[in-house]
Order: sequence, then structure tokens, then C-alpha cells
Amino acid sequence: MTSHSAPRAAIILAAGQGTRMKSPLPKVLHPVGRRAMLDHAIDAAQALGCDPIIVVVGEHSPQVRAHVVARLGEAAIAVQDPPQGTGHAVRCAQAALAGFEGQVVVTYGDVPLLKAADIEPVFASADGVTVIGFEARDPGAYGRLVMEGDTLAAITEAKEASPEVLALTACNSGVMAAPAALLFDLLGEVRNDNAKGEYYLTDVVALARQRGAPTRAVFAAEDSVMGVNAQAELAQAEALFQSVQRDAFLAAGVTMSAPDTVHFAWDTQVGPGTVIEPYVVFGPGAVIAANARIRSFSHIEGATVASGAEVGPYARLRPGAALGEDVKVGNFVEVKNVAMAKGSKANHLAYLGDGTVGAAANIGAGTIFCNYDGVFKHRTTVEDGAFVGSNSALVAPVTIGAGAMVGSGSVITRDVPPGDLALARAPQTTKPGWATRFMATMRAKKAEKSR
Repeated sequence: MTSHSAPRAAIILAAGQGTRMKSPLPKVLHPVGRRAMLDHAIDAAQALGCDPIIVVVGEHSPQVRAHVVARLGEAAIAVQDPPQGTGHAVRCAQAALAGFEGQVVVTYGDVPLLKAADIEPVFASADGVTVIGFEARDPGAYGRLVMEGDTLAAITEAKEASPEVLALTACNSGVMAAPAALLFDLLGEVRNDNAKGEYYLTDVVALARQRGAPTRAVFAAEDSVMGVNAQAELAQAEALFQSVQRDAFLAAGVTMSAPDTVHFAWDTQVGPGTVIEPYVVFGPGAVIAANARIRSFSHIEGATVASGAEVGPYARLRPGAALGEDVKVGNFVEVKNVAMAKGSKANHLAYLGDGTVGAAANIGAGTIFCNYDGVFKHRTTVEDGAFVGSNSALVAPVTIGAGAMVGSGSVITRDVPPGDLALARAPQTTKPGWATRFMATMRAKKAEKSR
């Protein structure tokens, strides 16, 4: 969290309907890096030390309101109904900030790549209005920032700009900061005598200049301030997010031979010296220690992997999976809520759900922890050095003792004491000549039918 002296508050605008997304999920709840865009905005505000944080929502989106309440509480909600522009949206947060004396920054719930470090410079001036601008590759319809030295002289909409102003590449991101009292005082003077009949936040700049209050702009990278309004832009934001993550992990000593094929979540942790092969996907909550190996086509979420462990290829680690040092989880193995101790192995075609696997234990191919009885989940314990033969079903709750063995093809329903061998399968019966006689009979019947 940023250290600062003056109080800070944030207003996050999240009341837009997002109709261009064409999705039943509200726009600001669409994920980037496996995290809702709105949560990225809240994360940035919290990292800046903003308190309170007010999120402006619309009556049309109870999902957004519920999301904010679950994270920040009911006091963080301000409602804009009906929507009447960005200036009106900010004014809707005024009551929630009653009594607040400090600086307020206005950000957006659909700008997921904007970080605290990008926003921090807006707080350098404590007595005026500061906006975040960016140098646009293609200014197009963006509002232009007209600068006079270090002073922001005006924000001019493209449709109202002269050819000289249209030639400018400094554009407005929409993010703005000002002392609370000044901001709401200026917003009280904003009028809606425009084509849309809306109250625009950008009008605050001209009103501040009329009063002689300082107006300035600070600049961030264009990619950092990109807004998301359609599915194509969401995909672009995801690509930018992943690019930043990949570069950071490569710089930190993580080996990736094909980084463009590896996808990270917002909170993925990977230690130096770890090798990540192509086509690996990390969901939220993945923590990979140094010097591990994640092989191709594996999916890891809510799991921890210790140094020296090897995962995959084609493995799935679900929440609660905890792999100790030198553990091996191989192809088509799924692990959920199971702690695997040092040196244990499940190399092929297994499902391990709810339990523990002791040090140096071996789980044979095709083994299943039968953890669910249709109502409750139960735990399976495989103790140190135990050996579970292939194609076994361990029906929980059950314990395989230290150094015990389970014969291949067994269905184990009772505990196996340490050092014992458990067999739970019918004795093999061999009938001499039966297969030959059977096939001869069947072929004769087939020949008869074909006549």
C-alpha cells in the first residue's frame, strides 16, 4: 500500500450497461487474468491507500452490486439511476463521501490494466484538478488534451476540435483527481446542455480554470488506460495482461520456451529456475516454487507445487492440491485437495481427491480415490512408502498404512495395516478351450444368418 499523508478516496464508475459486450454477464465482471475487471480497479485503489472506495453501480445490474458488497460492504455502494453521464455518476457518490476531507480519484471499472503506479502521480497536486492523459497511436475520436507547458488548458472532444487540435496526440483517459470539496463544488456547476443531455466530468477542467484553480495532466502508457467495451477489446486486454506477466516471469528467471502459449492468472506465483513447457494454463491461486517443472498441457488452480516437483504433461491440479518436494504427478492425473509428501508419485491416469499421500508412496496407474458418497466427501490416507497397485479403487474413508501394498485391480473398503498386502478381487478362473469353442459357435451363427 502506498505511503502518503493526505487522505485519499476513490470513486470507481461501474454503472454502464455494457450492451456492446452482448453478454449476460455485466461488463465490469468479465475477467482479465482470471479476475473481474472491477476487481482490478478496486485492487489499484486499495494499493493507493484509498479509503473509502465508492463504486457507482446501476439499478440494472444487481450482480455488480452484490459483487461490490461481498468485497467492500454496503457502504461502498452508490447508485446512479438513471444514467446521465460521467459527471452525474460521480455526483451520485457525493453522499457516500460526506465529511471526507482529502483528495478523490475517479477511475473506471472497465479499465483493467491501470495500476496504482500509473495513478499515483495524480495526487502530486493537492489544490487543483489533475487528469491522466496518454499519447495515442491513433487519436481518432478521443478527447484531446490541450497543454500550455505543464498546464492543462482544455479537454476538447474530437467532434468539436479544430484541425490544429485534432492533430494533437495527447488524449484524455477519463481518470481525474481533485480535492473532494473542489470536485463536488465544480460538479454542481456542470450543465447538461449538450446533444446527449448528459453531465460530463470533463467539463470540470474548464470550470476549474475559470476559478483560477490549477489544472494539470500526467501521462500513462496508452495500453494501461485502455477501456473495454466489447468482446474484441476484452481479448486485447487479456493479451496485453498476459504479455506483461510473461515478460515479468522471464525477467525473474522462469524458463519458458514458448511463452506466448502459457497463460497466467492475476495472482500466479512462480519461483526462479522453474521450467514451464508450452500450453500450460494457471488459474487463480497457483503458487509454484523455484526449480519445479510444469510440463505441457497442464492446468493448475488453487494449488501449490514445491521445489523439484514435476507436473504433467496433461495433468490437472485443482484447489487444495499441495505437492511436496520431488513429487511427480504425471499424464492424465487429477489432484484435488490432496497433500502429496516428498518423493511421492502418481505417474499415470489417476484421480486423487480429498486426502493425503505420504512420502515416497506410489500411486499406480488407474487408481481412484472414491471420495464422494453422493452426499458427503470423505478422505483417503496413503501413508509413507505405501504402494497402491494399478487400477485400484480406494473407497473413502480409508487408510493405507505405511509400507503397505494394495494389489492391482483391488477395491479397498477397509483400512490396510502398515506393512500388509491387501487384495480385493475375485480369484481368476481359467476354462480350457472355452474361447475357441465360443468363437466357433458365434461365427457359425453369423454365417447361418447371412445365407
